[in-house]
Amino acid sequence: MSTYKAPLDDLRFALFDVLGAEAHCAKLGFADVNRELADAVLEEAARFAETVLAPLNKIGDEIGCNFDKATGDVTPPPGFKQAFDTFVEGGWTGLTNAPEHGGQGMPALLGGVLTELVDSANLAWGNFPMLSHGAVKALETYGEAWQQDVFLKPLVSGQWTGTMCLTEPHCGTDLGLLKTRAEPQADGTYAVTGTKIFITAGEHDLVPNIIHLVLAKLPDAPAGAKGISLFVVPKFKVARDGSVGARNAVRCGAIEHKMGIHGSATCVMNFDGAEGYLLGEPHKGLQAMFVMMNSARLGVGVQGLGLSERAYQNALRYARERLQSRSLTGPKCPDKPADPLIVQPDVRRMLLSQKSLVEGGRLLSLHAYSLLDVAEHASDPAERERAHTLVSFLTPISKACLTEWSIENTYNALQCFGGHGYIHEHGMEQYARDARITTLYEGTTGIQALDLIGRKTAATQGAGLKLFLGEVEAFAKQHEGDAALAEFIAPLRSKCQEWGKLTIDTLTRAASNPDELGAASTDYLFYSGYVVLAYWWARSVAAANATSKPQAFKDAKRDTARFYFARMLPRTLAHKAAIEAGASPLMALPDAGFGAE
Repeated sequence: MSTYKAPLDDLRFALFDVLGAEAHCAKLGFADVNRELADAVLEEAARFAETVLAPLNKIGDEIGCNFDKATGDVTPPPGFKQAFDTFVEGGWTGLTNAPEHGGQGMPALLGGVLTELVDSANLAWGNFPMLSHGAVKALETYGEAWQQDVFLKPLVSGQWTGTMCLTEPHCGTDLGLLKTRAEPQADGTYAVTGTKIFITAGEHDLVPNIIHLVLAKLPDAPAGAKGISLFVVPKFKVARDGSVGARNAVRCGAIEHKMGIHGSATCVMNFDGAEGYLLGEPHKGLQAMFVMMNSARLGVGVQGLGLSERAYQNALRYARERLQSRSLTGPKCPDKPADPLIVQPDVRRMLLSQKSLVEGGRLLSLHAYSLLDVAEHASDPAERERAHTLVSFLTPISKACLTEWSIENTYNALQCFGGHGYIHEHGMEQYARDARITTLYEGTTGIQALDLIGRKTAATQGAGLKLFLGEVEAFAKQHEGDAALAEFIAPLRSKCQEWGKLTIDTLTRAASNPDELGAASTDYLFYSGYVVLAYWWARSVAAANATSKPQAFKDAKRDTARFYFARMLPRTLAHKAAIEAGASPLMALPDAGFGAE
């Protein structure tokens, strides 16, 4: 049986000791968000995750969502609606939203913590409220005043939920190929017609209305991605005065039969002249959609982190309890028939791999959320712009690495269980299945890699990378004379110098052959991720040395950091070699050389 306990000690360490959450909040104007309040939020969120959501995780996987072909209705697994009602009653849906829209005005940093706790406890359930946040941001940024008045408060309060409708059966990432059309109507609305697939929480009975944000093309739209507009299309029609009318011409045509996240409703949505409103300017829908997508990408990264945390907890518990063979250096528990698995070096390798990626990944994720706070609330425009550039650079790293590492972490957790991990009873195979989707939706790992090396590095002359390397160097200079950190500072500095040179060399080759960007992209992404985590492990040791936590906690941070630098950071060597190999080994083989069709 899988269990879950919120990792409050490490969350508090990450927030207060490493990231300085109290000073962060005070500087940005969150005057009421002190240590006491933040602790209260953590405690209540942990209680909800552990006692309400976690018990429903297995139920959601076993029962899944029910689709009624006759009506198009979708019913989530038993207990999901009651849990959602409790979530709404607790005010969690509006935790980080603006008070003028009914939110609590908390920092995004605390929102990131809530997301991890929810996703560790029940990832499939967490998908139902997830996209509402992005819909709110899109409406805040691009909505007309009346649209904000009508749609924001119900979305923030959890009375309604939101979706993001991009993908169509014939096109995935290449949105320029989409066929959904929006015809202007005499009353100022638009009739939206088309089919969207893979729509998370596209239909359900948790709330009375669902607000779909739909990409479509106007009749006069130019070809390609530059001709895409964004529309607000409610499940039930909503007038400009906020009154809710008849059922709109939008219906779920099917739900996908998936490898994992069975409790999440992944829908095919059919729009048949559905009434909608233009959001933002005509033909500029991608700008508004990316507001949603960037929010969702950080959120999906946390999904990977959440699954990793829960898998690690259960693997650690099993490794301590399961008696199996003897230690290679002699019995450690001579009074028992065998030693626990945790004495075995290879089991420890798997556990430390998980621990180092989870605790380091937590800091990567929360740092990104803290940058969102700075980008929105800092008084200095230059500081806001700096934070925006840096979080844009870190978003594809956070999304892709945390989700890809969740594949590794759930695999290692399952391996710790041996054959017992493969059977349903212990819950480990569910995490391995659930983790797979996190690398795919909101942009596959390959898309994130191209975004990082192309849009976020080549197109900006490395603006985000320079900012991050500057932050690392400032930390290194601050601790130059600290003998306790010397073993981490020197290799970290060396890797950052190598990262900069590797970037320049790759972009130089790409100037004469664009395939070089695509060929290097995935290895460049992982190289970046491992160096970023090295920085956070060095920061963790520095923070642990300064904290008042017990010596055992401090020692564990240092020992885990040493493991990371010795056994995980060297993975960059393979990625560097692959990047330097260039595009030729990938592109030389003719298409026919792959084999018969």
